[in-house]
Amino acid sequence: MGNLLPRNSTFPSGIKGVADYVHSKGLKLGIYSDSGYYTCSRAMLGSLGHEEQDAKTFASRGVDYLKYDNCYNDGTKPTVRYPVMTRALMKAGRPIFFSLCECMISRIDANDVYADYARPGGWNDPDMLEVGNGGMTNDECIAHFSLWAISKAPLILGCDVRNMTKETFDIISNKEVIAVNQDRLGVQGKKVRMEGDIEGPVRRSITSLWEDIGIPENSVVVARDVWERKTLKTRFVGNLTATVPSHGCKMFVLKPIA
Repeated sequence: MGNLLPRNSTFPSGIKGVADYVHSKGLKLGIYSDSGYYTCSRAMLGSLGHEEQDAKTFASRGVDYLKYDNCYNDGTKPTVRYPVMTRALMKAGRPIFFSLCECMISRIDANDVYADYARPGGWNDPDMLEVGNGGMTNDECIAHFSLWAISKAPLILGCDVRNMTKETFDIISNKEVIAVNQDRLGVQGKKVRMEGDIEGPVRRSITSLWEDIGIPENSVVVARDVWERKTLKTRFVGNLTATVPSHGCKMFVLKPIA
């Protein structure tokens, strides 16, 4: 079987031509494949059984990032199939960031289970951000971005950046939230408490206890609201309570001072 080929009507200059153009703008080029016989749309061939050949093809065309899906496979576990492409990429002669897709971590609660595996060099990826694609309120978009940030997930935009609204831009460009995502320690945030199952248009007060988040009980803490971009005047001891909108969130950076 020959090499994977781009559709001429979509990529008249080929993938290498696109890569050269993208690199000239100081950006990196990503490409998509699958660890099965077909990609998830079933419109394109996957890389199963052709990992080394495809990895060399990606490298020769200047690809910097491979998003690797999990559809139409042979039934073997991802832990068996994915390392084959890992090894192929390592031998391809070009650094290519390897992004794995495994449907079990597509939801943030399921992603929480894998938190201890996240660290510099490899991150749990609950998939691209939907902020800016419609279908969510502004509060929901803020909550979505916040969860990805504290999960140390790759912040990959899924919207059309040419036509985003000011509200979308304000969310994705919040440097304080991005700083939480990008901190050097690289510890993924985890759910520490869940109370009740209230759903619907309800605002409620939520209290975070120091004992739940590893701060000594009697510590005096300064709280920075990273979405409001302001430091709260109150000094908190033992806990912090905030009123959270329906489908929304509050996000604070806490600094013990005594």
